[in-house]
Amino acid sequence: MIERLLPDDVSCAATREETVPDGTLFPEEEALMARSVAKRRNDFATARACARRAMAGLGLPPVAVLHGHRGKPLWPEGIVGSLTHCHGYRAAALAREQDVLSLGIDAEPHAPLPEGVRELVTLPAERERIGPQAEEGSGALHWDRVLFSAKESVFKTWYPVTGVELDFVEADLTMHQDSDPGGGGTPGAARGTFTARLLLTDPALPTTLRGRWRIEDGVIATAVLVRPNWREDGGA
Repeated sequence: MIERLLPDDVSCAATREETVPDGTLFPEEEALMARSVAKRRNDFATARACARRAMAGLGLPPVAVLHGHRGKPLWPEGIVGSLTHCHGYRAAALAREQDVLSLGIDAEPHAPLPEGVRELVTLPAERERIGPQAEEGSGALHWDRVLFSAKESVFKTWYPVTGVELDFVEADLTMHQDSDPGGGGTPGAARGTFTARLLLTDPALPTTLRGRWRIEDGVIATAVLVRPNWREDGGA
């Protein structure tokens, strides 16, 4: 599903499997997971397995993927990418930095956010905009979770190129839904785009990012990508 949100020069790999065979992780990765609970280890390992498949799609040999500040994946030189995992879906997306400056992907279960979370991660203006969408025939589409996932993709794209950490209330997102769900007849399928207006005061930083979202088989996927001329263009 992630591959449908990104251009052809991005190598994507995904799985619905919750576990991978023993020996999937490199020794350095095993060391990172030595004290982790089973779920955390499985999330880490399945995402790394996807990363290795995405590397192969770029003609690269498999290597360990460690992480830096705030869990940022550490990719081979000249490569940019993003990882995501949620119950029932894991994915990786990689590209060469000569083609892509940064990208972010996220996956979430297509279900409402837990009680109280919506108010913490959304702005009043966002809640006002998605309220009418939910009332005008969008059915069981959980806009709060789609919005949350989109913000995660925005943050994953933003931080590697700016070094600036965003809070959930520092990005104001407007969601758009396509009239054609594009799910090939899959019940509950939907897709669309979003625009993120970044509420920052630094005039040297672009203020807009754009992305895409999709829902299939109970999973929300979102993606944002910016090209190397992003700063000159002032946005994605």
